[in-house]
This record gives sequence, structure tokens and C-alpha cells, in this order.
Amino acid sequence: MKHFAWQWLVISSLVVGVAAAVAETRPQYGGTLRVAMHAAPVSLDPTASGQIDLLAGRNLTSLMFETLVTADAGGRLHPGLATTWATTDNQHWQFRLRHGVKFHDGAALTAEGVAASLRVANLAWKVTSEADLVVIELDRSDPRLPAELALPHNAIVKREPDGRLSGTGPFHVADWQPGKRLALAAEENYWKGRPYLDAVEIELGRNPHDQLMALELSKADLVEVPPEQSHRVAMEGRPVVTSEPMELIALVFARDPQTPAEKSLREALALSVDRGSIRSVLLQGTGQPAGSILPEWMTGYAFVFSAEADLVAARHERETVKVAPMFTVGYDAGDSISHLLAERIALNARDAGLALQPTTAATADLQVRRIALVSSDPWIALVEVAAATGLARPTSEGASVEELYTAEQSLLATQRLIPLFHLPAAFAASAAVRDWKPGADGSWDLADVWLGPGNGKP
Repeated sequence: MKHFAWQWLVISSLVVGVAAAVAETRPQYGGTLRVAMHAAPVSLDPTASGQIDLLAGRNLTSLMFETLVTADAGGRLHPGLATTWATTDNQHWQFRLRHGVKFHDGAALTAEGVAASLRVANLAWKVTSEADLVVIELDRSDPRLPAELALPHNAIVKREPDGRLSGTGPFHVADWQPGKRLALAAEENYWKGRPYLDAVEIELGRNPHDQLMALELSKADLVEVPPEQSHRVAMEGRPVVTSEPMELIALVFARDPQTPAEKSLREALALSVDRGSIRSVLLQGTGQPAGSILPEWMTGYAFVFSAEADLVAARHERETVKVAPMFTVGYDAGDSISHLLAERIALNARDAGLALQPTTAATADLQVRRIALVSSDPWIALVEVAAATGLARPTSEGASVEELYTAEQSLLATQRLIPLFHLPAAFAASAAVRDWKPGADGSWDLADVWLGPGNGKP
């Protein structure tokens, strides 16, 4: 009898263990995800100045607001708040709205409201509504309008006279302290279904060291990792996940070259930069040396644009100019990597006979710029880089790789920017965070994330 009881106890223990394991892997509702990020936005409006330049800003927007069209990491378009769209000439477009969607304040999503939101974000567009259709008329043909509508600044927002914002996303604002803290609560009536998380609490303006310390002390569940530190953090035993390269680091000149001598000096500078050494030392092996504006994974042809240093050719170009003035190269005082890059590039330039003086002045001759690639659609990304650097918008926006290559080549031929590196976004999460992985473009999808035992949940 005792032997039978012992066997039964063993079997019962196994059953309980299996049940616990199954429960452990099954998504569970509840808990608060604690996030820390370096960005410190003072507005939640997707059209706020500077928001589009920040991956963090785009990820914040997606938690609260949604777009008519969505794009996956491969640039393929999918229905969002619009179920279908159509055009006859790429200049006049119609988007049919999804039924049954409500804003966080309970108001129904209407074509009139969507049109009003898009007019705020795009002053040059003529946007009207007809029943459940949103009609957009452009002053030129644009076959990529649906992809543009997937950009965060085109998220649909209901704006109240008192400044309150309401969206249709999986979370709504529970508490907002500009530049410091954002608390979000799950939207119970979200049209795709309630998120698993009860809440998301985001600490803003936290430097990378403080973020990693908060993760180590179990005071945060999800943090950013500076790309150049991702290898070190991983070596310390903290799993790090990265996106595809979605940031361009480049030298950007304040104006076009005015003389043949200036063109030669800019070419000498481009040839003098030892990207390989900089990547190994300053970036700790992270990222990809870049001779192109767009990364290889987006276009397939980035390797054609050489990123190799050629000191002999650089000196030859320098020697064609009798007197070379000193260039000032600016950097963001709050970004240690930009500072180090400016100093290292100045040393490389000196080897070619050029004089560069690093400075924090905004009026420098050229700047070390970190430019977010705002879309996985290469055309949209290229157009936005051109806008961010003061270059003319590419005139041809066809679908072929050949046209894309020609447009990128034309932008580089202006000698207004010298690509240096393509960097990924990197994140670290606690063991409690389940079913989360950033998209290839660095985007978050927290609606399906849930918390197991550990940080953020009992």
C-alpha cells in the first residue's frame, strides 16, 4: 500500500510539474511593463517637431496611435485603420475606413476625423471625406503615398481644444509628465483585442548607464542598449537583441561645395576616413561601415559604394589644392560617440593633409549626424534622409532598384554628406518579458507582450 502511494505521489508531482510548465508558456493577462529610454519628448503629438527623427519617438507613437496603412520590416504594406485603398493616377487616392474602431475617449473613428488629422500633418495635401472614404488629392503623382501614410507622423489623432490627444492604439495615456514619465493603461475595447499587459510605465530621459543599472537591479524590464555597447553587455550575460541597421551616421556639410577646390577637399576627406578601424575600436565591432545612404539589407546594392579608406588617393586630392582652410566639424555634446567620431575623423583627415577642428557649435562647416531611417521602404527612407539633410527630394520614385540606385547616387554626388556607418537599434529585457522581439526595423509591438514571474509581476 505504501509502495502504491509513493507511485501515486510521483505521478501527481509530474502532472503538476507539466501543468506548471504549460501555464508558464501560455500568455497571461496582467502586470506592468517598466521601460526606460534616453529620449525625453515634451509632446506626445506624432507631428511634434523632431519626433520622426527618433526611433524611440516612433515606438511611443505606435503604443497610442495608429496609421491608415502599416508596413512590415520588408516594406510590404498591410491594412491598418484603412481596409483598402485605390487610385487611378497616383495623384487622387481613396482609403476605405475600418468599421467599429473607437478612439480612447469613446468617439467613433470617422472619415471626417481622419481627414482632419491628416490635414494637420500634411499642409500641402487636400484631404476630404465621403461617407467611410478618406480622399487625398496631391499636387503631383506619388505612387508611394500608402507607404508615406505608414509613417508615424501620419498617425491618426483626435485633438481636443484643450490639447488632449486621443488615439486608437492598444494603450491610452494614464499619466503624462513631459520629458520625465509616461504611464499607459491597456485599452479594454481595443479593436484588435485587449493587450495582455495591464500597463506600461516609461521613464524618459534616462542615460544608458542608468538604464542598464535599472535592469540589473530589477527596476526596469526593457531598456535600450547603445549599439556600441551591445557586445560588452552581451558578454556580461545580459541577452541583447538588435534590429537591422536603421540609423545612418554621416558627415553632413552645411552647404553645397562652391568651387572645384572645395569638391576636391571633400573627396579627400571622404577617402581619408578609416571606417574599419573606427568600427573595431569605437563601435566595438557593431554596425556596418557605409559608403551608401541606405543599408545593404534594404537595397541589395550598398556594397557598390565603397567604404574603404584610401589614404594615397586622399593625399592626391588634397595636393590638387594649394591652400586648404581648416574645417570645423560639429558634434552633439550629449552624445559621446559623436564626440569620439569627430575626434577620430579629425586624426584621419590630418594624415591626408587636412585640418579639422571638432566643436559643439551649431554653425560648424560640417556635422557628425545620426539620422534615423524612418521606414523600411527604401524610397521613403531615402526621401526622408534627403529632407533631414537639406537635400532636394529625389525626383523619380519608381519601383525599380535601378531608379532607386540612380536617385541615391545623385544625392551622394552633391557631396553634401559622407556616409560613415549603418547602426542597428539594440535592447535588453528582463527574463520576465515574454513574446517580445523588436522588428527588423527596430519597431516595438507590445500589444502581444506578456509577463511571466519575475520583474513587473508577482
